[in-house]
Amino acid sequence: MSDGRLPVRRRWVGWTVGLVLVLLVLALGWVTVRGIGAVDNLQQIAKATSQLKQSIADGDLDGAAPIADRISRNAESARSLTGDPIWHAFGVLPWIGPNFRAVSDVAEIADDVSTDALGPLLDVAADVDITSLGFSGGAIDLAPFATVEKPLGTASSALAAAEERARRIDADATLPPLADAVREMRGAVTQAATAVGALHGASVLLPTMLGGEGPRTYVLAMQNNAELRSSGGIIGSIALLRAENGKVTLQRQASTRDFPPLDTALPLSDSTVALFEDRPGRYLQNITSIPDFREAGQTIAARWEGRYGGKVDGVIAVDAVVAAHLMRATGDLSFGPFTATAETVTDLLLSEIYAAIPDPAAQDAIFAQAAGGLFSAALSHAEPQALVRALADAAGEGRIRIWSAREAEESLLAASALGGAMPQDDEDAAVVGVLMNDGTGGKMDYYTRASIATAVGTCAGVPTTQVRVTWSNTAPADAATSLPPYVTGDGVYGVPAGSVRTLIAVYGPEGALPSHIDRDGSEEGVQTTTIGDRSVVQHEVLLAPGASTTITVEFQGDGAGARLTEVEHTPLIVGPKLTRDTLQCGS
Repeated sequence: MSDGRLPVRRRWVGWTVGLVLVLLVLALGWVTVRGIGAVDNLQQIAKATSQLKQSIADGDLDGAAPIADRISRNAESARSLTGDPIWHAFGVLPWIGPNFRAVSDVAEIADDVSTDALGPLLDVAADVDITSLGFSGGAIDLAPFATVEKPLGTASSALAAAEERARRIDADATLPPLADAVREMRGAVTQAATAVGALHGASVLLPTMLGGEGPRTYVLAMQNNAELRSSGGIIGSIALLRAENGKVTLQRQASTRDFPPLDTALPLSDSTVALFEDRPGRYLQNITSIPDFREAGQTIAARWEGRYGGKVDGVIAVDAVVAAHLMRATGDLSFGPFTATAETVTDLLLSEIYAAIPDPAAQDAIFAQAAGGLFSAALSHAEPQALVRALADAAGEGRIRIWSAREAEESLLAASALGGAMPQDDEDAAVVGVLMNDGTGGKMDYYTRASIATAVGTCAGVPTTQVRVTWSNTAPADAATSLPPYVTGDGVYGVPAGSVRTLIAVYGPEGALPSHIDRDGSEEGVQTTTIGDRSVVQHEVLLAPGASTTITVEFQGDGAGARLTEVEHTPLIVGPKLTRDTLQCGS
């Protein structure tokens, strides 16, 4: 006869299940409460960071210090709340785990940045106005840089480490609101790392490069993006700058007409010749086709020295869109018959001038006036903070490249975004690139647009990185008759007026080889070469007005596959649309 009690084994199972449920409820409550607190801390950090940026920009260091302290306290609290064993246990669970890991990673990054970067940055800001780099009266005060180099180096290293860790967070595996927050944080850290890295580089390089130890001369090459070259555009005009004790002056201006083609090309790398034959070594206008600015800068310097003599200490290349950035600091600019604003100068320089001024020689004169006027305005009456901000924005878009004839300086430049060197991959991220070079012989790239999509995964069991480039000609249907012959090329180089001919080169991750190549789903003849350890595939495409084409290249091998993929590309007038796709092998 039963006494109504469950067997011991069943009671034990029931107690165990009940205990597990209780513990699970307690754990859920624990991480919920701590998660709410951590998220609040991170929101406070985001708010305070904006206030801190404004305080530093305003030069209010007394106000910046307590804001930095508040960021530090919130960051430390968020890290503590998301660093216990229970939180980490939830981080290994399927589906919800990536969300817990992302929050704890963000908290740790915020804490590391506040501890290792904010303090040194505030110390630097107390010694020198980092928002203006000591710029005043057309010169830069070089004296303070020696004292701020070390703390800037410390802050730069901390931010670089934070950027690397932020890149590892798989935002796509988290819930949409958190994914957006992670991407926003990643962008902010990258922006800070780039800016502080540039400041650190400036603290090392500027004292000598701006003539602190003797005068320097630099060739300034101005590129026209309406006729694309790898680093931005065809060289439209060129000038010589002199730097001495932090003051920069314009010494001489010249036109590409002053540099006739050479009978014997200057020496070029094998990869450059494979892509562009010897044209960059013979024509000044084509030197910026060279993908690596270390080679391009040296070649530009050789052309100037061959034409005018003397010894050039370095080369600076800027594209036409830099003018729009600078004019946000200088204000409106008048040159020739035109008055331009920051909003109108790009359209004027890259399109409207050709309809208003048909004579190429007269165009060159007006371009020279614009360059000289902008240079003078930037050095004479631009607000320093706004000027530095404009230059930083332009550099961040890859629109400023610098080469130094001095090996020690060049090695530092080549390691930075300003150096224009071919990128290097690391264990967390691979870089792919797309280079556009015009073959129309006109100024039709004002009407071109691009989108670039990347995808990673495996195809037939092999690590694969896919790059898909869509290139479009948005010129009006009647471009052949409605646009000036100087813009269309008028068929002089075998391209029907209104059409666009472009060399589109796609390079893959280091060590990977092209395994599939197609254009609009079909195979066609391509050029191939290597730049260092990178394979390059180049198509030549011809597009009528309104037409577009899509090039797909898959790279396979040790360097390809499931890593974060970053995209480098030729700076365009309108930046390309960048997306990440799901890998579809062979398509």
